[in-house]
Amino acid sequence: MTYFDAKDYQAGAKFSLDLIEKIRAFNRRTIDALGARVYFYLQLFHENLDPQPPSEQSPVFDIREKLLSALRSAVLRKDQETQAATIVLLLRNYISTASITQADLLVAHNQFPLTASNNQVARYLYYLGRIRAIQLSYSEAHAHLTAATRKAPSSSVAAGFYQSSMKLLVVVELLMGDIPDRAIFRQPKLEASLAPYFKLVQAVRTGDLHAFTKATTANAAVFRRDGTYTLTRRLRQNVIRTGVRMLSLAYSRISLRDICIRLGIESEQSAEYIVAKAIRDGVIEATINHEKGFMETKRAGDVYATHEPADAFHERIQACLGLHDECVKAMRFPMNGRREELKTAQEARDREREIAKDIQDGDLDEDDVGDFEGL
Repeated sequence: MTYFDAKDYQAGAKFSLDLIEKIRAFNRRTIDALGARVYFYLQLFHENLDPQPPSEQSPVFDIREKLLSALRSAVLRKDQETQAATIVLLLRNYISTASITQADLLVAHNQFPLTASNNQVARYLYYLGRIRAIQLSYSEAHAHLTAATRKAPSSSVAAGFYQSSMKLLVVVELLMGDIPDRAIFRQPKLEASLAPYFKLVQAVRTGDLHAFTKATTANAAVFRRDGTYTLTRRLRQNVIRTGVRMLSLAYSRISLRDICIRLGIESEQSAEYIVAKAIRDGVIEATINHEKGFMETKRAGDVYATHEPADAFHERIQACLGLHDECVKAMRFPMNGRREELKTAQEARDREREIAKDIQDGDLDEDDVGDFEGL
């Protein structure tokens, strides 16, 4: 901490490497917690050294081998604390250099320890949600990020993690076609940090392409710093689709030329393609008259005659069941705790029988036994 507070990252990186070598030489289970903490600072110091990620000359590439070696040793020694820490650090390392394929392979070939601390689980879910969002698996990303925000500490010390999780969660919800609740942006811890994202939400909700372009251009530096710039660029198609949907609700018939003017689309051919794709995806119920060049909206039917209410009900049930499973899992006793107690008691009884037998045979005297609780 002294080196990090003083921003002496070079000295801190060297000190962390030397300390890791000494810890690995001792090979004691009593210092596993210390080792997990040292690996955390090893990654922290190296990612602040120049050139910083995602540069290919970044020092974070040099410590991957040490983190992978530490993960292998932790798995063999059943050191679950170091195992959880190194998995999280490797995911952070891979994501910082945009090595998403390697991060996905790491998740696929390693099982995260069930007994890991709540903080490590929250970090793991956050990085997993970021990986799934980049891979276009928005539903999985939303589930992981929601769980990460729930497990995030409520104290102000971890406000930065909570803010990062909520920023990514807001973007993922927008990419899924949902609009985040306005109450999220009114929280004291999130109001200032989520201000640029609130402008994005307003642009997507109204389908205003000009407001969306203005918001992304003005806050491009913020989005790049947060690592959400690429994801926000994907929202352009969602803004256009929302605009088409609002036009279909406002007009029973509208020309493709008017759609271009209202949404800021370059040509009528592009507007025709966008409307056709929205119809195919089920965003709007309409038809296109290609000869006369207009879109005609179909008459709205009864929403309760569709599968939409059942799908929403099913989604809420799944969320409740997931929360129930997490609560039950949190109340479980350690899996091997009772087994170890029985084993210890059985060994004590066996030892007591051996001593009693030796006394009866005359091999031992009661004075030789000493103060043994079993007798």
